[in-house]
Formats: sequence, structure tokens, C-alpha cells
Amino acid sequence: MSIGGTLAAARQAAGMSVAQLSGRTRIRETVIYAIERDDFSLCGGDFYARGHVRNIAKTLGLDPQAVAHQFDEEHGGPARPVRAAAVFQAEHTIKLRDRRSPNWSTAMAIALALVAVFGVTRVMSGSGDPVATGPDPRRVPPKSSPSVGVSTHPKAARPAGDLVTLRVTAKRRTWLDVTDAKGKRIFRGVLPAGGAATWKARKLMKVTFGNAGGVDLEVNGRHIGPPGRSGELVRRSFRPEASGAR
Repeated sequence: MSIGGTLAAARQAAGMSVAQLSGRTRIRETVIYAIERDDFSLCGGDFYARGHVRNIAKTLGLDPQAVAHQFDEEHGGPARPVRAAAVFQAEHTIKLRDRRSPNWSTAMAIALALVAVFGVTRVMSGSGDPVATGPDPRRVPPKSSPSVGVSTHPKAARPAGDLVTLRVTAKRRTWLDVTDAKGKRIFRGVLPAGGAATWKARKLMKVTFGNAGGVDLEVNGRHIGPPGRSGELVRRSFRPEASGAR
């Protein structure tokens, strides 16, 4: 899904017109119409286009950072600032002191010291053969202990009685926001017409439907149909039992 399509779907799901969105974001309507068609030429450059995209996403309740990241990926990433050191770098290196002739006495002394250190190292290591760094064969390895929380016994498997399974089939293009019992986001975006998705969560799943009549639901294997009317913004919670949806 493109950036413009996502923003347009979120605006429609929120029941907001382009004029209303323009009034809240202070962005001209013509620019918003162009952005929803993925035309950023009226923004005045990628820097301003990125700012408009973040502003619109935040106003519509989307994650502005995620939308801006998608914009950067599609347009080559944010412009890197130019370092002042690179701009004012001198063409020639400035000599701070006069060139001196090499000190051969010092170089010879360093070379002799290195040879002496190498000789002492070989004497201390014995024959000079590489020292084995592998495990000591005399050392008995400790017995492996079973991983905590893992069991191979089939009866010890975690029961699935607290699992909520939701399958959504989109009859029409619909915006959704899905979170679990702790408020952690599972999905937020647009499900295109004819598309389907399945999500699972423990104990509770909360879903906001931008077009409640445009989807067909199946909760824990039980068909329950659309959660509301066409064009209606509906929030529903689903529990492990299909009858526990509200």
C-alpha cells in the first residue's frame, strides 16, 4: 500500500473530509489531494513533503514515524547534512614544522629491542609451536540441563483455551487497527477489497473497523458476519469464546 493510499484510507475511515484535514494541519487542500495520489511535486521538495506526511499521519491517528520511514525508503532516505569540515577543508596540508632527516640510531635500537622480545617469547613458550587453545580433554563437560519452560511431554504443552483467533475478509477496502490485551499493536493499515488476514492474541483482542460493513468476520472458527453498517466506524473486543465478543 502506497503512502498516499494509506493516508487517504485513514482519512476516510476517520470520517474526515479533505477540507477538514486541511483546517487541522494547515496544509492546502490541493497539496493534500496531490499527496493522496502519491504526487509530492507541490510540497516544494522531499524535506517539506516528509513534514507534510508526518503532520497528516499524526492528525489521522497513524504512527508518524512509521509513515515517514516508508517515505524515506521510497524516496532514497533523508538528506544527509553537510559537515562544515568538509566544506572548509584546506586544499593543501599545512606544514607545522620543518622536515627532519630520519634518526637511524633510534630505528636500529627499536629493531634490536623487537628481536630480543621475540627471542624471549620463543624461549618461554618452549619449542615455539602454536599453543593449543581447544578444550582440555581431562576436563569433564558438565551435564546439560533441560531448558526452563520447555517440555517434550505432550500433556505439558500450554493450553490454547485463552487464545483468540480472528479472521477478517474484506468485501470492500477497509482500514483496521488491531491490538492485544496489553494494548500492543498487532496491525494497523488498510485491507484491500478481496483480501483476508488472520490474527491471534491471548485473552483479548481489540479491533477498530474504519468500514464495519465492508468486512466479514470469523472469531474462533465461528462466523459472525460484519461488525456494523457500511461506512460506520466501529470498535469491538473479542475474547477466546466467540460469544464473548462485544
